[in-house]
Amino acid sequence: SQLLRSAMTIAPLAVSTTGKGSSGVGLTAAVTSDPDTRERRLEAGAMVLADRGLVCVDEFDKMGENDRVAIHEAMEQQTVTI
Repeated sequence: SQLLRSAMTIAPLAVSTTGKGSSGVGLTAAVTSDPDTRERRLEAGAMVLADRGLVCVDEFDKMGENDRVAIHEAMEQQTVTI
């Protein structure tokens, strides 16, 4: 936690989140529908918001297995598939 906080202070762009409270969708991206217009829209997650910056995920070990699999592509390939 202290190392992540220190890295965030020196990084020009940094987004912080916790593994325990995050889902794979919340870290990557989600498609949502507007209830009134029924339009679909893409909502960026922490990894997308920190494009060309730093994402700090504290308590990564407490993240669920399915959520870790969901962000594996973003971490390894630097892409997010919707």
